[in-house]
Amino acid sequence: TPPAPTSPSFLLLTILGKTKDGVFVISSIQQGLVKLSPEVAEALSTGHPVVALESTIISHGMPYPKNLETAKEVEAIVRENGAVPATVAILDGVPCVGLSMGELERLATLGTKAQKTARRDIAHVVANRGNGATTVSATMFFASMVGIHVFVTGGIGGVHRHGEQTMDISSDLTELGRTPVAVISAGVKSILDIPRTLEYLETQGVCVAAYNTNEFPAFFTERNANLKLKLGTGTLIAVPIPKEHSASGGLIESAIQIALEKLDIALVKNNALVGAKIAVALAQLKEHSNRGDAE
Repeated sequence: TPPAPTSPSFLLLTILGKTKDGVFVISSIQQGLVKLSPEVAEALSTGHPVVALESTIISHGMPYPKNLETAKEVEAIVRENGAVPATVAILDGVPCVGLSMGELERLATLGTKAQKTARRDIAHVVANRGNGATTVSATMFFASMVGIHVFVTGGIGGVHRHGEQTMDISSDLTELGRTPVAVISAGVKSILDIPRTLEYLETQGVCVAAYNTNEFPAFFTERNANLKLKLGTGTLIAVPIPKEHSASGGLIESAIQIALEKLDIALVKNNALVGAKIAVALAQLKEHSNRGDAE
C-alpha cells in the first residue's frame, strides 16, 4: 500500500508507478537522494503529464529579476497547456525536481553564484552541499530518474567547430544517447558545427525530429515505440522559433546581446508550449496503451 499523498515520505522521497499487474514500484529515490515538490510527486503518482525544465537559463541566462519573471512565465505556459512543470536544480546539496516559488526566487537571486551543473558535476555539488543550476545533461538525468519523459530547454550543445581536432563535444549529446527523455529545444546553437552535431547524434542512436514542418517524422505511434522497445536513448525534437521573433538575429552588432536575450526568452516559451502538449499526448497514449494491455 503506498503512503498517503499528504505524508512527508510521499512528498519528499517516494516515486510511485504501476506495472501492468497493478503492483506499485518504489524507485531508489526513496533513499532520500532527490526531493520532489508535492505537485510533481502527486502528478507522477497519478500519471499526470509532467514537463522537466532546466535551471541554468535561470541562473546564467539572464539577470535578476528578468530571470525570475521568465521562469514563472514558462511554468505558467506549461500549466496552461495541461501539464505540471518540474524545474530541476540542486539546493544545499539536495537535487530538487519541482521548485516552490520561494526556491525559484532563491535560485534566481543566486544567479551565477549557483554552479552550472552538468551530469559530471552532480556528485561534486551534492557532496559539498552546494547550489547547482542543472544543464541539459543533468536535467535529463534527474528527469529520467524520477520517470519524467519530456524535457523543455532553449537550445542544446553540440560539436564545436573544428571538433574533429579538439574533440570539444557537449555532454548534452552523450546524454541524449543514453537517457530515454524527449528533449524539446530550438535545435543546436548556430555557433556550433551543426552537420557534425547531427552526425554525432546519429552515431549515438538518437532520433532527431523537426516540429511543425513537412519533414516531421512519425514520433508518436499508438504503441509509443521508443518507450515500449526500451531503446534507452533520448529523442531530440527541434522546434523552430516563431516567425515574429526570427528576425531578431539580423539586428546590427550593437543590439545583438539584447536581441539574443529576447530571442532566448521567446523560444523557451514556445518550446514550453510544445513540450506541454507533447507531455499531455504522451500521457494519453500511455493510458490508452495500459488499458489495452489490461484488456
